[in-house]
Amino acid sequence: MGNEITNKKNLTVRQQLQDWFEGGQGALLLQEEREKLSQRLYALFGYHILQVGSIGGRHFLDGSKISHKLLASLIPDEESEQSPGFCCDCSNLPVAPDSIDVIVLPHVLEFAANPHQVLRESERVLIGEGHVVILGFNPWSLWGLWRSLLAWRGKPPWQGHYIGLTRIKDWLKLLDFEIIEIKRFYFRPPLRSLKLLKKLEFMDQLGPYCWPWFGGVYLLVAKKRVVPLTPIKLQWRARRQMIATGVAGTTTGMTPHDDPCQTKK
Repeated sequence: MGNEITNKKNLTVRQQLQDWFEGGQGALLLQEEREKLSQRLYALFGYHILQVGSIGGRHFLDGSKISHKLLASLIPDEESEQSPGFCCDCSNLPVAPDSIDVIVLPHVLEFAANPHQVLRESERVLIGEGHVVILGFNPWSLWGLWRSLLAWRGKPPWQGHYIGLTRIKDWLKLLDFEIIEIKRFYFRPPLRSLKLLKKLEFMDQLGPYCWPWFGGVYLLVAKKRVVPLTPIKLQWRARRQMIATGVAGTTTGMTPHDDPCQTKK
């Protein structure tokens, strides 16, 4: 019963977020996010790319060279005009392990009931050396300040739990990811007036140089590392070869009993 209530609440929040991104300041931010993400996805290669959750009723995968694009919708009956997909819970993806080359999480973690589980699922479905791309609101920005003042109203996008980059990097490290890139952007305050926001566009030009840590949104790219396993048998063979060629013979006091590789007579 508790899980059903949580799921319904998450669906409501996600739908409200979709509506917010479709107009006003949300649409302006969406345009900037699409541009930044397209530039980054263009450099990532593979066979399958998956986006979890659409934003503004659309996906961000246009800039990717990967031919097979999938959208995992988080809202039932959500129409996707651009790519095939399915509806699911972001913490339980119906995808085979080690099958996706790139997974995109646009504003999923800050609105998920269990963001760490979402990252675990991402690690599970990614192939070795696959990439996860995360878009999130930066709590250490003007947007984070607005969120601290307006979260009590329960309206998008302020009802989300903005997660700092330090915490996300810690989570990714535990899952054996390597951070490839972090970019902060959109330095304008979240004002309602579109006319004023356009006048403040110069802040996006100066922000990366004057106050680079305080971009309203961050883009993080991480790669799933693969730890090679060295069979013990190969190590023993290497040691036998060293002994046979006399490399180990320079050690003083060596007897057949000192090395388990020597055959007893």
